[in-house]
Amino acid sequence: MSWSKLKQQLESFLCPALIGRVEYRATGYRYLPDKAGLCYIAVDKKNVLNMSDATTLIRWYQTEMEIKNDSHLQIPINEEEIEAVRQDSKGLVPEDRLKVIARGRKIAELAKELLSAQSSLSKSNFVATANKFLSLSIEESMESNDILLNILALVDRRVGKKRILTMSEKIKLKHPSVQYFYELRRSTL
Repeated sequence: MSWSKLKQQLESFLCPALIGRVEYRATGYRYLPDKAGLCYIAVDKKNVLNMSDATTLIRWYQTEMEIKNDSHLQIPINEEEIEAVRQDSKGLVPEDRLKVIARGRKIAELAKELLSAQSSLSKSNFVATANKFLSLSIEESMESNDILLNILALVDRRVGKKRILTMSEKIKLKHPSVQYFYELRRSTL
């Protein structure tokens, strides 16, 4: 589906009070195929949620280092993960190093998940998630762990006043971006 058609469909689902206030924007680079393009959600003409960032790899590395250096964080390693390292190394790594390598792999996975949860998306990820949103029910989008699905559901006209008011406790556990859009929607009630 083309970007203009997808944008039109998403904006058709906006609640009436947010029409004209919330906009989905995307830029593409026609002559630079290696550029993914920018995608963001604007509220009152200001970029609120930027979904492409040139510093993504740096932030991923910083997140990984923060997890590694946090002495209070316990990361359990099971035998399956150690066995996977043993098989990958073909038995050339000493036994005491296997746990260290397995822990390092798990930390890298956690850093990627954490960065993904912090909504570091590209235009292509936004398009895929938006298409997914259009095919899912509102309940599934609201219960999802995906930040973008939560945001798209919160600004949707199918989410009523009663549901918005009853979800205030659940929203406190969500990402700050989701909380922002919840407060924006709540202010329109």
